[in-house]
Amino acid sequence: MPATRNDKAAKDLQAVLDKIAAMPEPYATIAGRLHEAILGAGPKLKPRIWYGMPGYATGRSAPVLVFFRLDDGVMSFGLSEKATVERESGSTLRPSAWFLDEIDEATLARIACLVRIAFS
Repeated sequence: MPATRNDKAAKDLQAVLDKIAAMPEPYATIAGRLHEAILGAGPKLKPRIWYGMPGYATGRSAPVLVFFRLDDGVMSFGLSEKATVERESGSTLRPSAWFLDEIDEATLARIACLVRIAFS
């Protein structure tokens, strides 16, 4: 029997949760809170593994717009080139990534705002 869309979504979510659980502390805690903040800001988002780390899109085959990753002991939250992002005032630069070594409520609120903008 072929897997249903819900089965695939559940498998993708579990892969993301497994990836987060496998991270060393404090990054597993940071990643867990990022995951919750991203899904809280975009409850219809579909998490999946993207380039080996958690990514979030509007659909299973849609491009990932926001992601986070742990690489060589550095946690980052980022926006892909497909995300809706405003240029920085007075510049041609568009923000794309931020490094984290801890997480607080102000950071989670800012991430939620970035997620809502990225998917607008």
